[in-house]
Amino acid sequence: MTDLSPFAARLHSLAPSCGPVRLVAVDGHAGSGKSTFTARLAAALGDAPVLHLDDLASHDSCFTWEDRLREQVLEPLERGACARYAPYDWTARRFGAARLLRPAPVVLIEGVGAGRRAVRPRLARLLWMERGAAESWERGRRRDGPALAEFWDGWTAAETEHFSADPSRPYADTLVRQLPEGYAWSAGPALAAGTNHSVTESKRDAVSW
Repeated sequence: MTDLSPFAARLHSLAPSCGPVRLVAVDGHAGSGKSTFTARLAAALGDAPVLHLDDLASHDSCFTWEDRLREQVLEPLERGACARYAPYDWTARRFGAARLLRPAPVVLIEGVGAGRRAVRPRLARLLWMERGAAESWERGRRRDGPALAEFWDGWTAAETEHFSADPSRPYADTLVRQLPEGYAWSAGPALAAGTNHSVTESKRDAVSW
């Protein structure tokens, strides 16, 4: 079991950014390991709520979910209320029953485009999974198999277009790199001033970001 407690402690110490919530985004290319890292970080945060952007996207709107995110999630959290959103069923191709997201001290938002410019003003921290596009997409294709090859062809084109118009990595506070065992993190482009100290999760030193 990996130990992300030092990283989680730093997030808890941040000032609220979206009403009473410290909203933390985990962004990166599809297949870069965002979901696995986010699940482990959520556990280290005491089962922090997680919003997966795959639940807001759809076949018809891979990246045009901004209004749904703002109206169903961000605005309620800013008021200190439970967010209520309808997750998309990628098999049935329709939005399902409403799901609640509580305004916990730290809420994680995970997915491609989580650090887009419309969301950044409400973020306490933007984390970027430091894995290149080609490697990430190849991992994703292997994971999903040949049956979804056509979907991946369309997705990679849409993702490339999105990040060309609205990049996230230049604004990341922290870069997260997956290691053979665990993770390492370092200060991202948004915190370029000072020295970047990359550390592994097993160390109890204060993290520089």
